[in-house]
Amino acid sequence: MEALFMLLACGVSAYYCHTAGEHDLAALAWPTLLTAVVGGALTMYARVRCKARQQALSRKDSFLVVALVWIIFSVFGMLPFLIYGTTHDVATAFFESMSGFTSTGATALTNIDSQPHGILFWRQLTQWLGGLGIVVFSFALLPIYELKNTNMFSAEVTGLSVDKLQPRIGDTARRLLLIYTIMTAVCAVVYALGPMNKFDAICHAMTTIATGGFSTHQDSISYWNSPYIEYTCSAFMFISGVNFSLYYYASIGRWRVLFRNEELQWFCRYVVAAVVLFCALVWACVYLIPTYTDYHALPATAEETFRSSLFHVLSITTSTGYQATNFDYVAWGAPFWMPTLILMVVGACAGSTGGGVKMIRIIVCIKDVINQFRMQLHPRAVLPIRLSGRVLPQAKVKSALSFLYLYFLMVVIGCVVLTSMGWDTDTALGSSLSCLSNIGPGTGATGPAGTYAAMPALAKLMLSFFMLVGRLEFYTVLFLFMPSFWRMK
Repeated sequence: MEALFMLLACGVSAYYCHTAGEHDLAALAWPTLLTAVVGGALTMYARVRCKARQQALSRKDSFLVVALVWIIFSVFGMLPFLIYGTTHDVATAFFESMSGFTSTGATALTNIDSQPHGILFWRQLTQWLGGLGIVVFSFALLPIYELKNTNMFSAEVTGLSVDKLQPRIGDTARRLLLIYTIMTAVCAVVYALGPMNKFDAICHAMTTIATGGFSTHQDSISYWNSPYIEYTCSAFMFISGVNFSLYYYASIGRWRVLFRNEELQWFCRYVVAAVVLFCALVWACVYLIPTYTDYHALPATAEETFRSSLFHVLSITTSTGYQATNFDYVAWGAPFWMPTLILMVVGACAGSTGGGVKMIRIIVCIKDVINQFRMQLHPRAVLPIRLSGRVLPQAKVKSALSFLYLYFLMVVIGCVVLTSMGWDTDTALGSSLSCLSNIGPGTGATGPAGTYAAMPALAKLMLSFFMLVGRLEFYTVLFLFMPSFWRMK
């Protein structure tokens, strides 16, 4: 399947080789051939070994396959970057590929504008694949993998009640892929109505709907310096931050589910409140803080303030990580850093292409804290947590709290490792949060105006691992490090 999508990039490369004289076709064709040969050989080997038996994967098998397939895709996906010479460093190429497939958007490249169209298209395409999920694409496009159980599907598509959508996983995956493709096409058309050319519009539509953040230019969205592009991008980032299961229900006529969803209601209020907060911070820094010295980096007019705040909130909350005009929150100054880090942690809705802890877990944790206060006053009261009118099992509450604990534990580990390599605390904290939440830009040296190019190979590999753990939401990957996991049958 990866070779199939590489072939699309080869087609783009062949077109621009003919029309613009670019020379990246071989750098894409050889990895395509190698990927197809290896995939075909493994498929034939599996058929011989299994003797065409239909056997559902166990839960252990499912976790192992899902975790390894993302790593293998990233290994083959980095080959075009190495063969063409986009980078000659294996750690950098793997970091870029993993950032693409996990739709993180963190980049270690400083030469994006000089890259040919075929390489740029493949780079954007990795995020489009990873945004919906490699396993989802497999079930949608390759019916042979349509197994009878949902273990493999649910190991990747966290936060989505797959058993309540369609009886057959393949039908669910195909409808999700159709919705995903239509959203991408609409986004590309709207982009193309503005200053973007068709190639840039298609490429940015893929990474906007995937909330990935890769761009065909080093300056990202700020390259166009266009309010139209920034408002359009903000709208589609918000759309992509919503649980895709709601779009699924809407597509089959169940619109009430969309409007009654409590997580979506919280997400809308959260975005509005965050935009108001950042607008207020800009106003306060300019008019109320006489010692503030970074006012020259802030938006100048009321419209620019609103647009920059809206774009900033949605870019970080949905984990897209695009950079727009007047978007460098590191240059804005210290008052904007902590609210930005909070946006990184919270993230978008579960079941969306966004990263972070997810809004639904934050809701559960807040309600659980409120219940704890109430139980101090009424020790014998039974106070269940409800979401969208339904009682949430206690196991789900514990799972949300455990996830939050693991998240912050991983952030601490990342900070310790990066600071031990000589990086300042701002860079270490922002980079760890950014990669774990699949955001892209961090703080300090890896902020919106910087890249991860200066990070040593060990740091890039660790942050690549953080991207994978964040994309698959901890358990699918961390299970592999438990001795009891390997003793499972």
